[in-house]
Amino acid sequence: MSPSDPRRRALTSRDLAQIAVFAALIVALGLPGQINIGSSGVPITLQTLGVMLTGSIIGARKGVLAVLAVEVLAAVGLPVLSGRGGLAVFAGPTVGFLVGWIASVAVIGALTARMMPRYTVLGGLAVNILGGIVVMYAFGLTGMMLRTDLTFWQALTTNAAFVPGDLVKAAVTAAVAAQVHRAYPGLIAPAGVRARAAV
Repeated sequence: MSPSDPRRRALTSRDLAQIAVFAALIVALGLPGQINIGSSGVPITLQTLGVMLTGSIIGARKGVLAVLAVEVLAAVGLPVLSGRGGLAVFAGPTVGFLVGWIASVAVIGALTARMMPRYTVLGGLAVNILGGIVVMYAFGLTGMMLRTDLTFWQALTTNAAFVPGDLVKAAVTAAVAAQVHRAYPGLIAPAGVRARAAV
């Protein structure tokens, strides 16, 4: 199959259903609201847990589309980001984290595919820490520095309080994903299989 073959790019009804379910999951995890710590304006929410779960369970391509769906809904004004919505959210100090959601789900999904079909909790934890914390914070801190007058060190120390919670989310995600992939194998095709299918 050539890269230009439309069959390679087409989403099945099952794919669309998974995208919708995980977009809804990310929104639902924002329903409890948010807690603000300090003066950074960066809220604690469970939605980053949803982003990690999305990448770990349905992979990079569908995961990115699920996250984009949530962010498009937010952009048109729906309060899907822990009660917030509208274009103003994308002009605030948290915009880097919202961009980071996309990069994070892509990295987690791509690295998870490399582990398949044998997903392990420890491997998943490492992937979630890299994609869900390191990549997320790289974008988030950059956004904060661009939207505020904080230096890198100030932005880093301001957000240090969130790291323990994010580590817990990474561990929970790995445990849940291991059970899901054991019960429903094939949700994410191994990277090598996908590459061969594209030829």
